[in-house]
Amino acid sequence: MNYITAFFLGLSLSSKPFNLSEIVESSWFYGAIGLGMLFIIIFNIMAIVSQRNGLSVASVATKMSVVIPVIFGIYVYDESTGLQKLFGIILALFAVVLVSIKPKSNVRLKHNLLFPFLVFLGSGVIDTSIKYLETFYIEDNGIPLFSATIFGCAAIIGLIILTTKKLKRQLKFNRLSLLGGFVLGIVNYASIYYLLKALDHESLESSTIFTVNNVAIVMLSGLVGLILFKEKLSSKNWLGVGVAILSILLVTLA
Repeated sequence: MNYITAFFLGLSLSSKPFNLSEIVESSWFYGAIGLGMLFIIIFNIMAIVSQRNGLSVASVATKMSVVIPVIFGIYVYDESTGLQKLFGIILALFAVVLVSIKPKSNVRLKHNLLFPFLVFLGSGVIDTSIKYLETFYIEDNGIPLFSATIFGCAAIIGLIILTTKKLKRQLKFNRLSLLGGFVLGIVNYASIYYLLKALDHESLESSTIFTVNNVAIVMLSGLVGLILFKEKLSSKNWLGVGVAILSILLVTLA
């Protein structure tokens, strides 16, 4: 429902009329299919990591993957690598770990390291691919249609998986999933749309955008957990919030 909502939202916001043949013939079509597959595959692997290794491990693996698009941006797009910026990126990685490891979190890293590694690698490849396609293949007004195609591919794969589970009688349907998926689809589409708009901005570097985006998500998630869900933050978590703010300032002002 999340991906279906995001798909139709992208179509409705596109200034270009929906033309299947033009989409298939576009230069970014196969890239969008690959991203759609990665979206839903990594989403499901993240769920496995949360169950087997703990939610903190899944969060750290996802956000630490920022090193992949950052390195790619520095070497491929020749982005700036000043000492202040590099120090800010290193601090951002420390902030992710400090904020993510909650008190009494059930972290298990002795076994099952394959799935956390796949989350790390897959998340990094997704961010890197988004920047690459945005740079070389997407037209100025093509972001909504490109985003819709990604989510449409993910929706098709999800429907195939659910149909298979239904036939095997492994699916327990919950009506609240429809409402939750609808709301999530709006937020999900907006996150990709504005990320692409930021990457398209001439004065912003991808290494800066991905670093600030990832560490800010972790920082704000911790604060939302404190305010809305009354989660207790340890001294390490608060230190992580402080380090996150410092890293954002260092990277953005570099």
